[in-house]
Amino acid sequence: MPEKRGTVVVPTDPPLRIASATDTGRHRRANEDSHLAEFPVYIVADGMGGHDAGAIASAAVVRAFTALVGRDDVGPDEVADAIRRAHQTVAALSDRTRRGAGSTLTGVVQVRHEGVPYWLVLNVGDSRVYRVAGARFERMTIDHSYMQQQLDAGELTLAEAETFEHKNVITRAVGAPDSPPDYWVHPVEPGERILICSDGLHGELSEGELYEVLASHADPGEAVDTLMRLALEHGGHDNITAILVDVDAPEAAAEAAPAEEPGEGAHPETAPDATADGSADD
Repeated sequence: MPEKRGTVVVPTDPPLRIASATDTGRHRRANEDSHLAEFPVYIVADGMGGHDAGAIASAAVVRAFTALVGRDDVGPDEVADAIRRAHQTVAALSDRTRRGAGSTLTGVVQVRHEGVPYWLVLNVGDSRVYRVAGARFERMTIDHSYMQQQLDAGELTLAEAETFEHKNVITRAVGAPDSPPDYWVHPVEPGERILICSDGLHGELSEGELYEVLASHADPGEAVDTLMRLALEHGGHDNITAILVDVDAPEAAAEAAPAEEPGEGAHPETAPDATADGSADD
């Protein structure tokens, strides 16, 4: 069954507006995607494995981050620790199943330094984070996939990638060996939109189509609903999950409701570190 959450305002500084949805799609019997969209954690995990192993793996990844929910003092080292815990849990699950188990992980976690908010962007696998700022649309993550390796090597063109038969083969996964996460640090900027999604969305819609929806629907809930509908209309070949995070000016967020309390805490003493030691290969 589809699951969605309409626009919710988080009264941080700057305020956030959040919407999320997930759907099994038209060709899968179960939804192996999991997601968490609670301040300051906005992540998507796409599970892999036989029987229920994929769903269990992705749920374990999300569960590793729940201790960070509601806090405004999360540090990069705690994010790295959450990824390590997720890796250890999923690796143990994989060892107990005949076909193994794993999961992608991508998203953003808001961390602060001296009262200034930053996004800690993280990625393992081929789920993605996109950013819209004005007329600019960019992908903030790099796929860990065989197709991306072929593109980087010049062995595959973008046009050929549209029909590449191995596009779903990933080269890193939570729970797999030699699968360290990538990290980037980005300042939180009023007016930006951040889309976190599984390949069930970005595999159905081109980046041009993603941008068109994000640019034409001001309300996050409406934008997410439209993205999900279009992905299903394009075939819905995989599980589909999307989280949209809008960073608003205070006057914009004051017009929306309901509000979600973010929790209180002291700010960290160290700056966000883009190379936090959080390898998932412990």
